[in-house]
Amino acid sequence: YWVDDIALAPGDQLLLYTDGVSEARDHAGQFFPLADWMRRQDPEPPRELLDQLHLDLLQHSGGRLDDDIAALALRCSSAQGRELSA
Repeated sequence: YWVDDIALAPGDQLLLYTDGVSEARDHAGQFFPLADWMRRQDPEPPRELLDQLHLDLLQHSGGRLDDDIAALALRCSSAQGRELSA
């Protein structure tokens, strides 16, 4: 495995997810546009971001997810940026 250091500034968000999120498909077979979706999100609390992600995944896939999903959202709220080792 490898270790990367990532500097986070206040307000930065980090979304970790399994392939069930990124590979959710619509009726035409198109993958869920996760990168575009994230760019459109307001800086919401992580719980609200995850709730919205779940709703939008269900809407995209016609109400049925064919794979399990897991996601973890983090937001740096400190007045000072933190370094995260991942």
